[in-house]
Amino acid sequence: MVTKIDLCSMALLKLGESPIQSFSDDSASAKLSRTLFDVVIDTLISSYPWRFATCDMELIKNTDGDFIIPSNVLRIIKSRGKILGNKISAIGDKTTIAALVRTSPEYFPSYFVSLAATRLAMEFCMPLIGDSSIYRMLVALYETELQSAKFIDSTSCTSESISNFSLLNVRY
Repeated sequence: MVTKIDLCSMALLKLGESPIQSFSDDSASAKLSRTLFDVVIDTLISSYPWRFATCDMELIKNTDGDFIIPSNVLRIIKSRGKILGNKISAIGDKTTIAALVRTSPEYFPSYFVSLAATRLAMEFCMPLIGDSSIYRMLVALYETELQSAKFIDSTSCTSESISNFSLLNVRY
């Protein structure tokens, strides 16, 4: 099980820095970790429809006649209504959305753990060590890991079979 501290420590190790024990440490690494972690990870999760962070939700209309988007939703992938800020305007008393949700690191698959650590290392690089050549190396590593993670994520589950599709039925 991976924690926020583990991910930040992995990122720091990629930079040749010492790992942190807590976000409350007084070190520059700990301060940077606690400042950037949530924003960097939320951005990374919302950048692609990762299977582990995708969730279908049924929303119920509130007293104002709108559907309130839950606070753990980072990005809505599919909605039957019009999204306006943190609300959805749709017909009916219920609506369903597919969304990317904030996910705890303990639920990250291994391919995403590595990607997240590299992304954090990129964000930590210039403020901590200020070496642009290491930063460029981390960017190249991140791009490679991102492509690999997207491939693994997209092939980790088989698609549902198509049933009762007229073009297939005609063919057979």
